[in-house]
Amino acid sequence: MKRFYLFGVALYATPALAAGDKPFFSLANTDFVVSIAFLLFVGVLVYLKVPQFIGGFLDKRADGIRSELDQARSLREEAQALLASYERKQREVEGQVERIIAQAKESAAEAAELAKDDLSRSLERRIQAAQDQIASAELSAVKQVRDEAARIAVAAAGDVIAKQMSAAKASALVDDAISSVRAKLH
Repeated sequence: MKRFYLFGVALYATPALAAGDKPFFSLANTDFVVSIAFLLFVGVLVYLKVPQFIGGFLDKRADGIRSELDQARSLREEAQALLASYERKQREVEGQVERIIAQAKESAAEAAELAKDDLSRSLERRIQAAQDQIASAELSAVKQVRDEAARIAVAAAGDVIAKQMSAAKASALVDDAISSVRAKLH
């Protein structure tokens, strides 16, 4: 009841009443007519449940944004898992490179031993054969090392790119995505 009294007082204290030329509760007074029209408009909006509709729409939009954020989080977790996988693969490749180098050194040492043994039997013929074997082993080892180094370099480049993606950059990308979604929704 107090509300209606305060509303009536607020309507009564208008500049049109200060002029004093027309009574406030008259259809000739435009302030009264506008007040009644406004109240009717607000009443129609409440009757048609427009505020509930707008609230529902905003809730749907918030749920959509929340689901997009959840999806972004899951993508980030997948990226972190992928990064860990690449780091593990890089360590495995580094171990393989070390084994290949050790094996190449062992092969070169064995070839040198064979060359020394054969040197006593036929010096000229075996020296040439040993040099061919060593050159072939070196080329093979160099090729294998280059291939492994190339694979490691590619993996390391992927890791470096993934490591450069800091939380701030990831957060900035998420914020940019949210703002572009907002722009598309409006």
